[in-house]
Amino acid sequence: MAPIDRAEIPPDERLIVALDVATVEAARELIGRLGDSVRFYKIGKQLIYAGGLDLVRELKAAGKRVFLDAKLYDIPNTVESAVQSILALGADFLTVHAERSVVRAAVTGRADADLRILAVTVLTSMAPEDLEEMGIGLSLAYVTARRAETAVVLGADGLICSAQEAKDIRSIVGKDCLLVCPGIRPAGASTDDQARIATPAAAIQAGADYLVVGRPITQAEDPEAAAVEIQAEIQSAG
Repeated sequence: MAPIDRAEIPPDERLIVALDVATVEAARELIGRLGDSVRFYKIGKQLIYAGGLDLVRELKAAGKRVFLDAKLYDIPNTVESAVQSILALGADFLTVHAERSVVRAAVTGRADADLRILAVTVLTSMAPEDLEEMGIGLSLAYVTARRAETAVVLGADGLICSAQEAKDIRSIVGKDCLLVCPGIRPAGASTDDQARIATPAAAIQAGADYLVVGRPITQAEDPEAAAVEIQAEIQSAG
């Protein structure tokens, strides 16, 4: 697999629209409304369990890029086998949790295929008190940084992190690691259930390579206009 060249990422691919809708039909309708304004889509668990895996193939056949946000977390043998099955879909990105055995198994299952493994450090919905309830007596920043460093050493191609952590993580993992940031909200937009958010411009300036945006686009009156506006902000910030 070719090494990552972050400088070569096309500006119009830096926006990843999250297809967090209930049905494949609703996803197809949204994709149709977005037209050529979006080249990269995320399919997460809601849509995966509603027949979304077939949509991965459809999008790839249409020339789009696909981020399969499966967040794999299981025993190593199961993770490795799951990744091998996922390869047939043709997805570009795949998420796994940043546990040592999980990342190692995913990288082994991927082998030399052209699939980027992205490790989820700490979910953007989590706040410091959530770690305390889990019995983790360490700061959110420390846990994120430690998991990020370990995942990259084990072969992960990139990390899922909040934009608030991107600058610090970049200093830890170096320039060749992809940073994909969810929890992106344009100025004035609702935070919904995200605890650690940032505007598109702030995220890019912090070192993010890709931005995952859902509701500010999918629930907008004019999703295409919303996507184009965010694309413009990304390009001006880069």
